[in-house]
Amino acid sequence: MKVQVLVSTMHQSNHDLLERMNIQTDAIVVNQCDNDTIETFLYNGNTIKWLSLNERGVGLSRNSALMRADAEVVLFADDDVYYNDDYASLIIAAFNRSPNADAIILNLRPPEGPRKLKPITSVKRLNYFNGMRYGTVHLAAKLSSLRRENINFSLLFGGGAKYSAGEDTIFIMDCLKHRLKVYTCPDYIGGMIARASTWFQGYNDKYLFDKGAVYRAVSKMMARPLCLQLLIRHKEMWRSNDLSFFGAYKLMCGGIREMSSR
Repeated sequence: MKVQVLVSTMHQSNHDLLERMNIQTDAIVVNQCDNDTIETFLYNGNTIKWLSLNERGVGLSRNSALMRADAEVVLFADDDVYYNDDYASLIIAAFNRSPNADAIILNLRPPEGPRKLKPITSVKRLNYFNGMRYGTVHLAAKLSSLRRENINFSLLFGGGAKYSAGEDTIFIMDCLKHRLKVYTCPDYIGGMIARASTWFQGYNDKYLFDKGAVYRAVSKMMARPLCLQLLIRHKEMWRSNDLSFFGAYKLMCGGIREMSSR
């Protein structure tokens, strides 16, 4: 079983990112910048495809890498991730323990800061109720399973797209909708470095509107209940914006209506 890392990044002027991330396997790096060049070279004995592309959008970046992938297992990554030396063997071992898995979500150590990510503590199968808590930077997937079901990233969501985030949530939920078997694994394959978000500007009107659009993209029936439960559980999302509960809910419903009209 071969692992290939699919890296989304921007404005890289050299290949130093490979060392910072501790890439120990084949990889495809999509470097969104202002020119178009494609390089293929060896790095520590591994094949690197480095695509510098004059395009924008994280969904487009991930799709550009995914369409060129050729390993049995692909591992999605952003440029703020770094890997342990044994990340490939841990991923292969996880699939060997769960041979029917189409995809596995593994642990990354969170960056230092006030936000704490709840670690994965056991092997369990994801479902519609717990599938929205993870991002694809934790996800290793069998390429054949993704291609069999024609699963790709939405170009409407994420950095550089119309809606500021949510492409990861929609991708994982699409996996579940297509009945792929997605499991969690408590092994740590690396960590994340702290950096300023490229899209999160606080719980403002756009955040709430876009969140409603994400929930509508995930489920027509559950979009409004998902908005309500989020606002009930996270009161800071509307109190910090001097909104009432119903004012915040109205903004989210605006995102739902816009997505419904597409």
